[in-house]
Amino acid sequence: MTQPNHAPVPELYVSPEAAESLKHEAGKLPSWDLTLRQVCDLELLMNGGFLPLKGFLTQADYDGVVSDMRLASGLLWPMPVTLDVSQDFADRIEPGDDIALRDAEGVVLAILSVTDKWTPDKSLEARMVYGADDPAHPAVHYLHHVAGPVYLGGRVKGLQEPTHYDFRGHRNTPNELRAHFRKLGWRRVVAFQTRNPLHRAHQELTFRAAREAQANLLIHPVVGMTKPGDVDHFTRVRCYEAVLDKYPHATTHLSLLNLAMRMGGPREAVWHGIIRRNHGLTHMIVGRDHAGPGKNSQGQDFYGAYDAQELFRRHQDEIGIEMVDFKQMVYVQDRAQYEPANEVEEGAVVLDISGTELRRRLREGLDIPEWFSFPEVVTQLRRTSPARNRQGFTVFFTGFSGSGKSTIANALMVKLMEIGGRPVTLLDGDVVRKHLSSELGFSKEHRDINIRRIGYVASEITKNGGIAICAPIAPYAATRRVVRDMIEVSGAFVEVHVATSLEECERRDRKGLYKLARQGRITEFTGISDPYEIPANPELRVETEGFDVDYAAQQVLLKLEQMGLIGLE
Repeated sequence: MTQPNHAPVPELYVSPEAAESLKHEAGKLPSWDLTLRQVCDLELLMNGGFLPLKGFLTQADYDGVVSDMRLASGLLWPMPVTLDVSQDFADRIEPGDDIALRDAEGVVLAILSVTDKWTPDKSLEARMVYGADDPAHPAVHYLHHVAGPVYLGGRVKGLQEPTHYDFRGHRNTPNELRAHFRKLGWRRVVAFQTRNPLHRAHQELTFRAAREAQANLLIHPVVGMTKPGDVDHFTRVRCYEAVLDKYPHATTHLSLLNLAMRMGGPREAVWHGIIRRNHGLTHMIVGRDHAGPGKNSQGQDFYGAYDAQELFRRHQDEIGIEMVDFKQMVYVQDRAQYEPANEVEEGAVVLDISGTELRRRLREGLDIPEWFSFPEVVTQLRRTSPARNRQGFTVFFTGFSGSGKSTIANALMVKLMEIGGRPVTLLDGDVVRKHLSSELGFSKEHRDINIRRIGYVASEITKNGGIAICAPIAPYAATRRVVRDMIEVSGAFVEVHVATSLEECERRDRKGLYKLARQGRITEFTGISDPYEIPANPELRVETEGFDVDYAAQQVLLKLEQMGLIGLE
């Protein structure tokens, strides 16, 4: 008899002949260029990873998922999978229309037959799905400041899968994994979900889980979208490859999952379980704070340490996969081994290195003990995480027009060039507008586009080991957050609020802009007819009134030194 985890699952791809025909027809259809998250979602829709979904959620399905984790049919589904689009695009689409879904290169991946169009209550979605309408949660921030305002729902016809040029030997669809398990005779397979490099605690946890479940092991890391600031997936996969020979070859397999995580804690754990069931897994490890996003705006954890395990356990039969739950693994010095924290007796000497401490040691070039990680993993991490004074970074000045941002930025640039060691690029607001954004006006939308362009250029400079100095007004906190997220993938983001008062800026008014704004001849002018959102927690706040430029630039240098980004002679 065919095992349930061996039988193929239905996919949403049409036949090759139908795909060719639809590709020709797609040229006449409205086209939507998919975001990275949407490409990840579409791939798992088409290959059966999101079974039972047949497309992007309709409004009825969405309402049910948001309110009680169920589709309109009553089936369990905890996470909204929606196609969010711009208002302009939505205005041109009506239910009954077909649209072509394209990747960033313009390749048609699928046809969506639109059945529903609606404007969601995103605050309600945030509260119900993620537990709080708090922008400190990456998915809530994405919801309000990245995702489009209108959702489209309907069935998907898959034409071709997205192309991946990296690690092709480790990428498997649900049916490819099921065929692999069938070929090897694996009836019980436990999945280890991870978005981090594997260290010794993870190895011990996976060994114990496989033994407990009497199952083979699938290391199944997410390589789509994870939390901003996570180690990039290229580095992580090299780390997995480096330690794979430390696992039994006959009972262990590595496969990559192109999932866009939402960091949704308990709901996400249930979602991961359904996805793993679709990939042919029979068991899944759910550890401490599974898919947790970290701290909320009040500095508290978004979710309890074992909330995900509790929700998973309540729905385990319906998910169709067994949970292997584990507490935090810690190193017991006296016995020189890892053990679950709840099994260690009181008084035992326990060693642990947090993620923050690991990043500090990498940043400062400090030793990472072998009891914590494998030398092969540390080598890979050091390749992409050199000592901080050799990494690229961005200094982002923000403040009112006339606050002194550009002057301080110029002085800082010269001082950094004097120190030497890394190329320095100044992205002044006025200069960028002249060369990159000359077609833009000064509406909120256009100012946001301009800041995002600056952020993109700065992220590329940072990624390649240079220093970017930005000096726009950047009045909106949400846009500054987007830029921070772009840059912190590759290096440090140092926000400097030039806290010159509006009265002082207006007194200086070298360009006469404030006078024109007061007369109503310039509309949407920051501080006069448009708000400036003061940074709540910048890395540095610089006062300019009563201080000279050299002093202000020196304050920034001292901050950079304190952060380990430069070494002053």
